[in-house]
Amino acid sequence: MDVDGEDYGTSHPTKPDKGKNVVVGAGPPPDSKATPWVEKYRPQSLADVAAHRDIVDTIDRLTSEKRLPHLLLYGPPGTGKTSTILAVARKLYGAQYHNMILELNASDDRGIDVVRQQIQDFASTQSFSFSGKSSVKLVLLDEADAMTKDAQFALRRVIEKYTKNTRFALICNHVNKIIPALQSRCTRFRFAPLDWLHVTDRLKHVIAAEGLDVTEGGLEAHVRLSNGDMRKALNILQSTHMASQQITEEAVYLCTGNPLPKDIEQIAYWLLNESFATSYKRISEMKTRKGLALVDIIREVTM
Repeated sequence: MDVDGEDYGTSHPTKPDKGKNVVVGAGPPPDSKATPWVEKYRPQSLADVAAHRDIVDTIDRLTSEKRLPHLLLYGPPGTGKTSTILAVARKLYGAQYHNMILELNASDDRGIDVVRQQIQDFASTQSFSFSGKSSVKLVLLDEADAMTKDAQFALRRVIEKYTKNTRFALICNHVNKIIPALQSRCTRFRFAPLDWLHVTDRLKHVIAAEGLDVTEGGLEAHVRLSNGDMRKALNILQSTHMASQQITEEAVYLCTGNPLPKDIEQIAYWLLNESFATSYKRISEMKTRKGLALVDIIREVTM
């Protein structure tokens, strides 16, 4: 219930449609076969977040003690930034989730007018919680590095003005695209690419839940190709599963279009041991026959 007499769940019909419509609750939706595994296995609580335990534990402690600051989470895609904040929101609000959070991402209009009107309207109303839980609202700005400089400057004053009853969480890939004035108002956390151990553990959990037939080489290929991006790892796993019953190393590489390690070893052997003309001819033939991209060959050979 809001002081203005407005309930954000009813009087603003456009609000719930903004940002990502996240289903509250741990269980997968009824038609779970049609659900992308990225969403089906998205962590529902802070305990489920795969890595960055130091960051997650710090945020968890601040949330429990009701001392949550404004947050700026940055790092490459698929490292758990959005999942962490959504888990914080579930912990704070429970069933009141959609009334207490305003989520805007790059697909929404986030120009200077939205900052001045929609965000300010949401932030300026005080909420009362009868359950005794935190009544501080949360404004989640996903992909904040896509916001214009003007909108960021306008947001600077809004953050200061409504700190008493609203917390802002900014998520971005490139922190250098966030103006210094906003950075200084937030507590910054960097989400590094996931360690191979954490990616492996999470993939094993999904493999067991889905009952997949994955070889040891297939699992290693997933981890290698994901480069610490959990979303990418799950997408590769799901697409490979659709393409073949048994997920082997070769199946993973064929499905993603990456050159096979044995092909790269063969190319490296030719480059080091054959004459230039011979190795060039053989590599060109393999490139044409297997449909390899030159940039992939160069990257893999360098590795």
